[in-house]
Amino acid sequence: MSLSRRALLGTAAATAIAAGRAARAQQRPKIKIGVLNDMSGPYADDGGPVSLACTRQAVQEWGDAGFDVEVVSGDHQNKPDVGASIARQWFDQDGVDMIVDVPTSSVALAVNTVAREKNKVYMNSGGATADLTGVQCSPNTVHWTYDTYMLAHSTAGAMVKSGGDSWYFITADYVFGQQLERDSSAVVTGAGGKVLGTRRYPFPDTTDFSSYLVQAQASGAKVLGLANAGNDTINAIKQAAEFGLTKNMKIAMMLGSLRTVQALGIDAAQGLIFSESFFWDLNERTRAFTNRIKPKLTKSNQWVTMTPVGCYGASLHYLKAIKEMGAAAAKANGAAAVAQMKKIPTDDDAFGPGRIREDGRTLHPVYLFQTKTKAESKGGWDLVKIIATTPAEDAFRPLKDGGCALIKA
Repeated sequence: MSLSRRALLGTAAATAIAAGRAARAQQRPKIKIGVLNDMSGPYADDGGPVSLACTRQAVQEWGDAGFDVEVVSGDHQNKPDVGASIARQWFDQDGVDMIVDVPTSSVALAVNTVAREKNKVYMNSGGATADLTGVQCSPNTVHWTYDTYMLAHSTAGAMVKSGGDSWYFITADYVFGQQLERDSSAVVTGAGGKVLGTRRYPFPDTTDFSSYLVQAQASGAKVLGLANAGNDTINAIKQAAEFGLTKNMKIAMMLGSLRTVQALGIDAAQGLIFSESFFWDLNERTRAFTNRIKPKLTKSNQWVTMTPVGCYGASLHYLKAIKEMGAAAAKANGAAAVAQMKKIPTDDDAFGPGRIREDGRTLHPVYLFQTKTKAESKGGWDLVKIIATTPAEDAFRPLKDGGCALIKA
């Protein structure tokens, strides 16, 4: 079959238009976010898939600002070498522009180094080490949700004020636990209290805390400080109750969450206090966010607590900065993207208004929680109440005390 000249010209024109559209589509920039955390180990229920869902929620709410956004995820298995290896592959080969979450402080510090070396963006939510905004601060890093200084001053400070002036620590033996014990001990002794002893256990290979609890009980301390997190905290509290330790000692859950209380049950969790920077039932904005994310949670024991919600807030603010500076500039220079984030105030439905300080520390209020009694609880996730609030500017370590090299004298 032969084609007429008009048909040939029409076909050529249509092909040219299609090629032009394809070229424009290919030119549309893409921002790639990597959610790196513990998807299968002791911290999986505190972040893991929920952190991934919250990051995707931020992208969904962001909409279209002239660039596409893709979210990928990885499991660092709580191993610094694995986390650093994934980060390098993501940055070097897979086109990832920003990594978010990264619980386990040893992994968090390893990824911090890689992000600075590759000049990419790193927004930590799950790692607690305050060194990320202190001696290991970086122009490429933002520490969004909480840290060991905040936890120690909110929780340990409240315990000492209520009469808990002698402590014994059971500590996860890696960077997070060591620093949380250090910062909490400083609060206790600074208030005139004493630390009567400490035992450190291998992480993440310990599930039996019986020998550590026996020694804590024998110390005569008024407070058992648990410098650990996730399933380790849950197991230690359950075993402490079995040993009868809670009859004579109060338990300071130095890093806990509403999810921890739910896992323990309201009876076993009686008397516990802990600190978080997010509460789902705080106000209309937090309730609205919770209602939006609930359908994305796949397990009955999953809920929105500060670590996964920090991924939402951090990712949303990152996308705001890209809109201000342009996707090409943000992809080319991670430090410049972080600098842009520091220029604009933070504000989202989870954390409300705040700001990112010069050292990369995000400032927002911190809430001290206490487990409700059965009579107070309405059931479901209505398990805790706020008993104190620390204002944003007072909740974290003073800028001058961190030792961050980004801060000019």
